[in-house]
Amino acid sequence: MRTAAETEVRRPSAVRALTALLATTAAATVVVELLNWVYAPEQGFALAVRTGWALLRSLGFLLLIGHVRRGRTLARPFGLILAVTTVFAVARLIVPRQGVPPLPGLLGFAVLTALCVAVVWLLYRSSALAAHLVRHRPRLVIDARGISWRETPPRRPEANAWLLTARVAAFTYSPLMLVPALVATGEVRGDRLAALPAVLFWFGAGIAASYAVLLCTAFLLRGRRWAARGLVVVTLLVLAVDLPLCWWLLGLDGLVRDGAPLVTAAALTFYALRRAARANPAP
Repeated sequence: MRTAAETEVRRPSAVRALTALLATTAAATVVVELLNWVYAPEQGFALAVRTGWALLRSLGFLLLIGHVRRGRTLARPFGLILAVTTVFAVARLIVPRQGVPPLPGLLGFAVLTALCVAVVWLLYRSSALAAHLVRHRPRLVIDARGISWRETPPRRPEANAWLLTARVAAFTYSPLMLVPALVATGEVRGDRLAALPAVLFWFGAGIAASYAVLLCTAFLLRGRRWAARGLVVVTLLVLAVDLPLCWWLLGLDGLVRDGAPLVTAAALTFYALRRAARANPAP
């Protein structure tokens, strides 16, 4: 008699390979961040905040493992955004304000970048993964059989993959604004106390951006074309607020370290919206 474990459907080899790769990437993220911290010439508040934010990405890779194992459609855009922003988050910590980066940090960054590239390549180039990542998240269902929590297709038409990518990319706006705002709190002291209202405004704008993105993307996935234009406007406003504040409160170094990841996320959002519009042209 066969046991339940023996009759369980074996996942494709590509899924097992990606799961192992994601676990390795999560561990590599932690190791590289610790190396950066040890070899950093300045271990101040700003580095601690940015390092903490980068370390949180290791949890993101673990969450992505769950999506991959369950075959969620969200895994592809989530993995793409996570890989791209991880590379930027680590890159901005390796380069010191002066001098050249330490060799251990450079080697760790090279390894982590290679792992992230491999993750994206598997997610988007593997036909086995494409056939596996087709399931939707379970939700509460009330029908004639009663109340249950099970996987069901969404009532709305299935969203274009590029729309999902734009949605995930746009959801990074808020944390990418809040991290430099938190860094700026360490700069507001002494003769710079007058900048405190600007920092508070920065925090408020970061929180407001999350709600604006949530509203736009909710209608975007329902096929409302005005939502795409709204998301473009939100993106431009986010850039108009964040980049000048980075330059004013954190200097050119902060503009590069904290502004570049946001610009990358915005560019990916624009690109995804454009690809989605081409895939679903207006009637």
